[in-house]
Amino acid sequence: MGEELKNIKDRLRDVLSSIKSSLKKVSRKSSDCCLVAVSKTHPTSVIKEALECGHRVFGENRVQEAQDKWPDLKSQYENVELHLIGSLQTNKAGDAVGLFDVIETLDRPKLARALKAAMDKSHKEVKLFIQVNTGGEGQKGGIAPKELEGFLSYCQNDLELSIEGLMCIPPVDEEPSVHFALLHKFAKRHGLHSLSMGMSGDYEVACQFGATHVRVGTGVFGKRPPFKP
Repeated sequence: MGEELKNIKDRLRDVLSSIKSSLKKVSRKSSDCCLVAVSKTHPTSVIKEALECGHRVFGENRVQEAQDKWPDLKSQYENVELHLIGSLQTNKAGDAVGLFDVIETLDRPKLARALKAAMDKSHKEVKLFIQVNTGGEGQKGGIAPKELEGFLSYCQNDLELSIEGLMCIPPVDEEPSVHFALLHKFAKRHGLHSLSMGMSGDYEVACQFGATHVRVGTGVFGKRPPFKP
C-alpha cells in the first residue's frame, strides 16, 4: 500500500512496529520507548482517529493551537498525555502548565522560574525536559551543552524543579546519531533517565541510542497541513 493511501491506523501500526524492531536490535524492550504522535496543525477530526485507535500520547508545538483543540479532546478521552515540544514564551508558562502534562523545551533560567511559579500557583506539577542545542544552532532553542550542568543544578537545587530528562533536535544536515549519542552521554552523566529524541526521519536510529520518547508527526498523520494562526 502506498504511503499516501494509508490511514492513521495503518501508520500507527507501522511506526510502532518500527520502534519495536529498532529497540529489539539493541536488546531493549518494546516498552522502553514511547511514541509521541505530533498532531500540530492537524484538526481534531484527524486526532480523533488516532485516539480511537487507542493512542494516548501526543505532541503540540504551540500553546494557543493546543488550547483550541485539546481541552475538549481531553474531556472525551481518558488518560491522554500531552507534550509541548515547541518553544515556550515565559508569558505563556501558566497556560502551558494548565494544559500540558509534559514540557520538553525548558532551556533558560527565566522560563524555569516562570514554570516554577505557574506550578506553585496551580498546584499542578508537569514533567520537564531540558532542551539541549547539541548542534549549536543560533536559530534553534535549547541550552548550550557547556551550560547544561549549571542550568540543571539551578533547576534542581535552587528552584527545586523535578527534571525528567533531556530533549534535542539534531541539525537537519548532520548525522543524527552523533547528537543522540551526545544527549545520551549527558543524561547518563547527570543521572537522568528520559531522552526525547528522534522524529519521523530518524526515530529508528534514536531508539538504538537510548530514546525513551520519539516525536513522530508525518509518519503517523501524513503530510502536515499549513499552520493557520
